[in-house]
Amino acid sequence: MGLTVPGALTAARLLSSWRADGVPPLTPDGDEAREWAEEELSRPQYDMAEPTPIDLIARAIAEFFENLFSAELSGSLGPLVAVVAAVVVVLVILVAFAVWGIPRSTRRAPAPRGHLFGEAEDRSAAELRSAAASHARREEWEAAIVLHFRALARGCVERGVVDTPPGATVHAFARAAGRVFPGLAERLEAAASAFDDVRYLRRPGTAELYRLVADTDAAVAGARPAVTAEALA
Repeated sequence: MGLTVPGALTAARLLSSWRADGVPPLTPDGDEAREWAEEELSRPQYDMAEPTPIDLIARAIAEFFENLFSAELSGSLGPLVAVVAAVVVVLVILVAFAVWGIPRSTRRAPAPRGHLFGEAEDRSAAELRSAAASHARREEWEAAIVLHFRALARGCVERGVVDTPPGATVHAFARAAGRVFPGLAERLEAAASAFDDVRYLRRPGTAELYRLVADTDAAVAGARPAVTAEALA
């Protein structure tokens, strides 16, 4: 096994210079000794032993607080030490807030677009309202009602006040939205029933039912939620 401690190179040189006839090696002259020393000190082991800038900073900070709270200083300054320590702590907290901001409670992300009431739908609330209005102008009431109710639900999701998880029905959504907007709970249930009638029961849509859904959507969009989705979770 080879030598692995500092000085191994120098020792190896001395051993290699041992004469075959058993005569010990001569002492190296000044230039040769300096060359051997420089070559030895250039080995990686010595670089790894040097402290890094972070080590030096951490050591300086530790020495500062050690001196600050030393028995001799504490005895001579008394309450001043506590005041300085409190100021340092406050400054550290303020700097942390300035860099990372005030901590906020974790908020659930709204349900991703892609599905709405079990069907593929990735349009925004504004896009759904526009499509519903186009159908209404052509008096295609069934499609207009379905799209506008989806716009209502997607608008609530975009505001982060009601979620529509996979598998949620229109009436489950209406009940959840009714807890967030209690003053509109009955109108939300009526709009959900209009959706069910034309979408699943194949009942004919009418201008009155479309207006019910559209007015409910407008009322929800302009209402302030009484409770958030997080509080309902």
